[in-house]
Amino acid sequence: MTHRPQQMSIGMNVLGLGGHAAARQFGEVPASATTDVEYFTTIAKISERGALDAVFLADGPAFQGDPAQPTGKLDPIVLLTAVAAATERIGVIATASTSYNHPYNLARRISSLDHISGGRAAWNAVTTAGDAAARNFGQDGAAFHSDRYRRADEFVEVVTRLWGSWDPEAVERGDGTQDLVHPVGHRGEFFSVEGAGTLPHTPQGRPVIVQAGASEGGRNLGAKHADAIFTTQTTLEDGIAFARDMKRRAAAFGRDPEALRIMPGLSTVIGSTEEEAHRKADELDSYLSLDQELEQIAARLGIDAREVDLDRPLPWEKFPKPSDSVRTSHGFLEAQLNLARRENLTPRQLTQRIRSGHRLAIGTPEQIAATLTEWFRAGAGDGFNIMPDTFPSGAEIFVDHVVPELRKRGVFRNEYESTTLRGHLGLPALSTAALAGHR
Repeated sequence: MTHRPQQMSIGMNVLGLGGHAAARQFGEVPASATTDVEYFTTIAKISERGALDAVFLADGPAFQGDPAQPTGKLDPIVLLTAVAAATERIGVIATASTSYNHPYNLARRISSLDHISGGRAAWNAVTTAGDAAARNFGQDGAAFHSDRYRRADEFVEVVTRLWGSWDPEAVERGDGTQDLVHPVGHRGEFFSVEGAGTLPHTPQGRPVIVQAGASEGGRNLGAKHADAIFTTQTTLEDGIAFARDMKRRAAAFGRDPEALRIMPGLSTVIGSTEEEAHRKADELDSYLSLDQELEQIAARLGIDAREVDLDRPLPWEKFPKPSDSVRTSHGFLEAQLNLARRENLTPRQLTQRIRSGHRLAIGTPEQIAATLTEWFRAGAGDGFNIMPDTFPSGAEIFVDHVVPELRKRGVFRNEYESTTLRGHLGLPALSTAALAGHR
C-alpha cells in the first residue's frame, strides 16, 4: 500500500498568455508569443527553478477564442518535445483527445516524448466536449457523453497495451532465443489494433496518465486508468468529497487508492499586499467588455448569452441538466452551478470567484500558500494545477514568492528528488504486470 505523500505536487498550467481572459489586452507579452517556443521554454525554466512537478498544456482540435483577437495554439506534443529538450528535470504534460485521435499513433507520439524527455512525459486524456471539434472531423456534432467515455475507456486500454507490448528488458535481452515483442491483437467496439508498439518501455516504465473528467463517466475513467486527476472543485468541502470518491472508485477497480494523485486547479492573482493583488485583478477585469463577460459566462455554463444578466439571479430553468445529450463538460458545469446555488451568486459574482473554470485566489504569497496548505492537509488535493493571471510574470511570482512560503510550511520540496515525472509525483514504481500492459 502506497502512503499519501507528505509534500504536495504542483503543476504550471500554461494557458496561452495567462489564465485571465484579459491577459492579451493586459499586454505583458505580444499575442504572437503563443507560437514562440522561447516563450514556453521560459515559463518551463521558471517553473523548473522552483522544482515544480510539471508544465501542462491543455488542447482541443478546434479554433477557440475571439476571431477578432485570435492567438495561435501549437500542438502540445510537438511543443513539449522542444520544452523537454530545453529543460532537465521538470515534467511535461500534453493533452490529446480520445475522440479525434487513433490509439496506435497517439501511443507512439506520447511514448516518443517520454523517451526524448528521459521519462518526464504524461498524457492528459480528454474526450473533447462541444461540437466545434466534431465538425472539423466530418461529424455533425459531438458524440453523446456515454459514447465518448466508452470510446475513451477502450482507447486508453489499447494505448496502455501498446506501451507494454515489449518485454521490460527486451532491448538488453535481445539474444534471439525468444520473442520479446508481443502483438496486442485488440478487437473492440471502436478499434482494431493487431501489432505491437514501436518502442520499448520508457525510462519511467511508461508515460504518466492524467485525466480531467469529473462526470460519472469521467470519474470512472480516471479511477480505472489514471495516475493523476486534474479537477475543478471550488470549495474545500467539495474538494474533500471528490478526493474521497476518486480514491474509493480506484479501490473498487482493484487499485491502490493512494497511487492516484488528485490535483485541483487554482487560478491566481498575486500581489505583495492584498490591496495590490485586488488592484491588479480589477485592472485585468477592466479590459473585459460587458459582452465579453456575458459570452464567457454563458459559454462556461452551456447556455445562450442572451439568457444571462450579469447582476440578476442565474436563470436556473435555462441550464442544461448533465445528461447524455449535453455536449459541454459535465464536470465544469456541475462544479460552477453547485457553487452558484450554494452561495446564491449572480453571474458577475460567479466569474469573480472562478477563472478558466477553476477556483480563483486573489491575495499575497502568504495567503495563496495558506490556501494550498489548507487544502492539502485536509485531503482535498494531493497537489495543484496553478493557472497564473498573466505569463510569464505570474509564474515567476508564484515560484519566487509562493513556493518559499510552501517550503516554510514543510509541504513542498526544496529540490528535485527524482529524474522522472512519476518520481516527482511520488508514484510507486510500476509492477511487472502493469508494465506488461495487461497482456
